[in-house]
Amino acid sequence: MATEPLPRSTGPEAQGIPSEAILDFVNAAKKSGLELHGLVLLRHGYVVAEGWWRPYAADRPHMLYSLSKSFTSTAAGLAVAEGRFSLADRVVSFFPDDLPAEVGENLAAMRVRDLLTMSTGHGREPALRMASDGNWARAFLAQPVEHEPGTHFLYNSGATYMVSAIVQKTTGETLLDYLGPRLMAPLGIVGATWESCPRGVHVGGWGLKIKTEDIARFGQLYLQKGVWNGERLLPEGWVEEATAKQVPNGDKPDSDWAQGYGYQFWRCRHGAYRGDGAFGQYCVVMPEQDAVVAINSGVGDMQAVLNLIWEHLLPATGPTPLADDPAAREKLTRRLAGLALPAPHGSPSSPEASRVSGRTYRLAPNDEKIETLRFDFGHDGCDLTIRDARGEHRIPVGGGEWRAGTTTFQPLTRDAQPTEATGAWTHEDTFVARVSYVETPFCPTFTFRFEEDRVLFDLYGNIGFGPKERPQMEGRLA
Repeated sequence: MATEPLPRSTGPEAQGIPSEAILDFVNAAKKSGLELHGLVLLRHGYVVAEGWWRPYAADRPHMLYSLSKSFTSTAAGLAVAEGRFSLADRVVSFFPDDLPAEVGENLAAMRVRDLLTMSTGHGREPALRMASDGNWARAFLAQPVEHEPGTHFLYNSGATYMVSAIVQKTTGETLLDYLGPRLMAPLGIVGATWESCPRGVHVGGWGLKIKTEDIARFGQLYLQKGVWNGERLLPEGWVEEATAKQVPNGDKPDSDWAQGYGYQFWRCRHGAYRGDGAFGQYCVVMPEQDAVVAINSGVGDMQAVLNLIWEHLLPATGPTPLADDPAAREKLTRRLAGLALPAPHGSPSSPEASRVSGRTYRLAPNDEKIETLRFDFGHDGCDLTIRDARGEHRIPVGGGEWRAGTTTFQPLTRDAQPTEATGAWTHEDTFVARVSYVETPFCPTFTFRFEEDRVLFDLYGNIGFGPKERPQMEGRLA
């Protein structure tokens, strides 16, 4: 099914935004070392700027992490509107077969609303993925609830999972199946996927993959208070409640994580609100400016990206169209068309390549559990083969150009993932490869230094939930 494109503006100035402001935002992100992957800026419903940093591309989905939560919340809003359940319903009422032997007063009092506002009363987040029987709902309900629900904010992906489970129990459909005809199809979002728990319930709090422009469509729907192409998809009251401050979550005036929390939406400074996900996945809605900013990225400092939006984009968004500026628009167009991730700089080949090509190195025991490395160099790059406890994994690496492939050697899941990789000889004995898992934020750098019969292997992640730099690995010719 073809997706109808969002309307494009004749230029940013026509929508009251100087081209220079958008250019300043992009350049400031680069100067700050913030690695963006995709950007779509909407004003008055028009695309005024869009760009993707190669090898990321407009037609690829991107992992949303916790930005998924805002879509789960939307499913809840639709289900409530259809009378499937209410926000006042007790959580325990949906899971009679999964309750602990003794249901405490706080657990018994927990409502659906408390799940949505992250105020379940837990003192720590339930570790659902540790459930040995795969029953995440039972694991959630077994977690002690120390505080009265509704009185204590704790960011809690388990709560979002429970919303997903309630939607599935009351509709008979997974989140995606339920949202398909009600949200995804009307917005023109196709090809979405969502990770499920062992029992087939979408995890809710993370796991959704859609394209950057799809994020922008979602934000525009909320900006328009639930109306799309003249058709009401969401109740206006739900949009207002979900994006309002329902609970306090801090008192730091300069933090966009302390402005209040709604129903799986964060309040922001400057009258804005957003959904967001780890490593810089954003759907920022600015009602006062009638604007939406959708961003995918791979950053560690998520506040820094928001700061650049407030510094460069928000104050430049004027109330009326500006005079056309063809020179500035052309400069911005060229900049957006030439966006690319940093890649290794060096020579496409080295005399060392022919010596090590086709040879296998056996690695000493290491934390990554990598057993062997094999390098097959050719005129267009290198085929890197990695063997670990799960088998062999091949990564094609272009020589100075991004080269597409698919590999099962990757950070988070055992499923095969599409990659784009490029490499260069930074010294005669050192080959450096940048590997982009192009549907995720992960773009690690592999550095191989060859010394006679051995190789030294350094693995450095651009972002990560743990240390980005791994201990150096050493291998010798097998």
